[in-house]
Amino acid sequence: MRIGLDVMGGDFAPQATLEGAILASKELASHIKLVLIGDVSVINNYFKEENIDASLFELFPSSSIIGMGEHPVKTYSRKPDSSIAIGFRLLKENKIDAFASSGNTGAMLVGSLYTLNTIPGIIRPCVTSVLPREDGSVGIILDVGANADCKPDVLYQFGILGSLYAKHVYNIANPKVGLLNIGEEEEKGNVLAQSTHHLMKASNDFQFIGNIEGRDLFGDKADVIVCDGFTGNVVLKEAEAFYTLLKRRKISDAYFDKFNYENYGGSPILGINSTVLVGHGISNAKAIKNMILLARDIAEAKLSQKINQAFNHN
Repeated sequence: MRIGLDVMGGDFAPQATLEGAILASKELASHIKLVLIGDVSVINNYFKEENIDASLFELFPSSSIIGMGEHPVKTYSRKPDSSIAIGFRLLKENKIDAFASSGNTGAMLVGSLYTLNTIPGIIRPCVTSVLPREDGSVGIILDVGANADCKPDVLYQFGILGSLYAKHVYNIANPKVGLLNIGEEEEKGNVLAQSTHHLMKASNDFQFIGNIEGRDLFGDKADVIVCDGFTGNVVLKEAEAFYTLLKRRKISDAYFDKFNYENYGGSPILGINSTVLVGHGISNAKAIKNMILLARDIAEAKLSQKINQAFNHN
């Protein structure tokens, strides 16, 4: 297996990405190789300064960077030699099995859609994340930002995608899928929530347990929580803010420490023809390491192939 990493992506690149790659390499099996995509001279100079054996990695040169503030669609096409564009090209050519970056999120979505394409049958790919639960396990929430506006059939597909992700990556045998709403009753919520509930309750594609409320997010009522990307992003950012607030007040708690984004590394884009992970722009070495390890887990689970089978079983 070969995992590609955008060395130049992120607010603290390339130092944080290279440090994370080194940490990850110590936990990866010998048959897994990290492919570092970026300015080769910068990478080699860093390895020399830190006395790192460069032969532990494969290097692939890129000559430009898509900045965090650049327009994703325009810049992706204008910078085919950028680390992100090259990563997607390597992925499409099957020269790597997964690609991870903490760079421009929009460019990562553009590359996923226009270079790899969506799996046939998928209306819209989505980005998912995890929510820590009190029992030590995690729940899955999707979408968390790729699709601010959704229709019922899109949310229904998120239920399928989340269920497959929970089953094959987190080994939850029969994931419970809940629809995030303002009440448990079937008639609660806006038109989108009511229409989606109507679709989901008749589903044979996943185990639907009904509506769940915000107070259920961190419990075990649902393993997979479905919502539009606007709502999911607010939930995710609020969880991050709560962790930061506790740290500022010098409050330490074993459970709330699990809200630290560093522990989870990155978010996979589900519904595309390969394994792609997007990391937080402020990712440090620990977050980069965990993003790489998650990329390994998803690629080993052959998740994109299983999603393809689920949507094209006929």
